Amino acid sequence: MHSLLLALTGLLNRLFGAPTTALLYKLGIHPAHPAAPINNALTLELLVSAFLIAFFVIIRASLNVEKPGSVQHLAEIIYGFVDDQAQSVMGQHGYESHLPFVTTILLFVLLCNLLGLLPGIPTPSADPVVPLGIALVTFVYYNWHGVRAQGPIGYLKHFMGPIWWIAPLMFPIEIISNLARVMSLTVRLYANMFASDLLTLVFFSLIPIGIPVIFLGLHLGVALIQAYVFMLLTMIYLAEATAHEQH
Repeated sequence: MHSLLLALTGLLNRLFGAPTTALLYKLGIHPAHPAAPINNALTLELLVSAFLIAFFVIIRASLNVEKPGSVQHLAEIIYGFVDDQAQSVMGQHGYESHLPFVTTILLFVLLCNLLGLLPGIPTPSADPVVPLGIALVTFVYYNWHGVRAQGPIGYLKHFMGPIWWIAPLMFPIEIISNLARVMSLTVRLYANMFASDLLTLVFFSLIPIGIPVIFLGLHLGVALIQAYVFMLLTMIYLAEATAHEQH
């Protein structure tokens, strides 16, 4: 499977490498390999994205109230789980519009994590660039909706604390804390998946049969937990950003 991944990455670089490098240069980014800016992690991200798009299209095309198929059942289970979590974290009202985003975050992170279970395939989320990209999208999303819900001035007041005379102290602390969430989301996901990959690789190299299967199970558990934690933190940040101050 590793050779197939390398072939697909090579194909993407042949087709899109030059325009990708040109775009990166215009953005002031200098890729380490200008002739092949698309790496295996990006290829796997694109495959996960394509799979999720196909999954959602199939669900939409095959919706049936009377005789739901297996794919629809799976989608309903996922939706019910995310809906329950969103209600408990974000309250009974106003969370519905965010369900598509948090569901996509859950599925995208989960599939990226699970790819490491396939022989010869590296875990995309064990590459720090992948968690960073997801964290940046999440950061922009919840801050944007915070501004939409409270207005620019109201959202800035959100960082000043409940007591006006300590606002000059609270404001820079809260801003730094908010910015640090990008690093927190990135490092938490990256470090856990990297450690899980490394542990599995070490035991496979030492004892190639039997015992490493246990660590594949461990990788599965870590993959599930980290996807859930990422989704949960996204909901918490959304709830904080969109909550109106109570008088």
